[in-house]
Parts: sequence; structure tokens; C-alpha cells
Amino acid sequence: MENLILSVVKPIVDFPDNVRVETKEEERHVIYKLITHEDDIGKVIGKNGRVAKSIRAVIYAAAGQKQQKKVYLEID
Repeated sequence: MENLILSVVKPIVDFPDNVRVETKEEERHVIYKLITHEDDIGKVIGKNGRVAKSIRAVIYAAAGQKQQKKVYLEID
């Protein structure tokens, strides 16, 4: 799942080397925390959060097929 997040986010940012994903797995859910360069946060969120919503839709759809736990994506 981390590779999917990175493959979606890296092409849209100016500093792809600074993009990383941290995973926190708990009993009922998994939290993926997307960390980017501070100048790229606006590109990842997008106008009115449209890019972030799109990224989350792709991640949640892929996670629904692979995991039985609820998946969350935090953008930081």
C-alpha cells in the first residue's frame, strides 16, 4: 500500500525525494501518514482538497480489496 501511495504522490510534487509514508497499524484500522516537503503540501491537498480526496479514493479502493481493516490516510 505504501508503494501505491508513493507512486501516486511523487509525480505531482516538486521534491519527490522528501516524500515518505509512515504506517501505524492498530487492531481495527491502519493509518498511513503521508509526509512531504512543506512547499509541496498545497500540491498534495489541491484546491478545495480535490487532489487529497482523489488520492484517498484510490487508496481506499485498493485497500478495500486487500485489507479487512479500515484504512485512513493522513497528509502532513
